[in-house]
Order: sequence, then C-alpha cells, then structure tokens
Amino acid sequence: QVQLVESGGGLVQAGGSLKLSCSASGGTFSRYAMGWFRQAPGKERQFVAGISDSTGIVYYADSVKGRFTISRDNVRNTVYLQMNSLKPEDTAVYYCARGASFYPGRSPSEYNSWGQGTQVTVSS
Repeated sequence: QVQLVESGGGLVQAGGSLKLSCSASGGTFSRYAMGWFRQAPGKERQFVAGISDSTGIVYYADSVKGRFTISRDNVRNTVYLQMNSLKPEDTAVYYCARGASFYPGRSPSEYNSWGQGTQVTVSS
C-alpha cells in the first residue's frame, strides 16, 4: 500500500509563491498518474493538477492555469506543485493522490491513495 506525505504548505501573502512536495513510499510510483486536489472549508474536494506516469500528460484546473506547475521526479518518488501568484481564493488544504492508472483524471474517484493534506493559507 502506497503512503503519501505532503509538505511545503504554510502562510503566504497574496502574490507570493509556495512549492508543495509529496513523497511516496511503499508502492510503485512511476507507473501511475499523480494529482493534486484542494479542499476549502465547506466545499467539495477540487481538482488542481494532474500528471501522467512518464508520458508527459499534464492537466490543470482553469483557476490555476498559468500560475501553478505540477512536476514529478520518478527517481525520488516525489511529485511537486509549484504555486506562483497566489490568491486568497487558493486557500485550502492541498492533497496529493496517486491515480488508479497512468492517466491523470480530474475526478477524485480516479485516484485510490491519498495523503493527509497540507494547509495553504493566502492572506490578502
């Protein structure tokens, strides 16, 4: 069973940057898609970005396109989310997840392993 541990969250002012990391252990990493989701209080979990196994497919939510970049290191079994030009509406708990296949779907149901989440707070 894969275990995912996120890090890198914190408090940042609007316009600032953060880089989230998600380290995977206990399972096969390179053959599966990885995704980032976020959940704000009282709201549903929302897709942020997804990346395929090693085939170069990446997807972003429209709300983060051009500001966030997802990447992965299959040697270090780590996926990253570089977040630039942060806005107060980006405030949420951010979760990484491993996909059920190589393809980075946009629905939480397409992911079968989740981290515990890391809080990102953007002040105005």
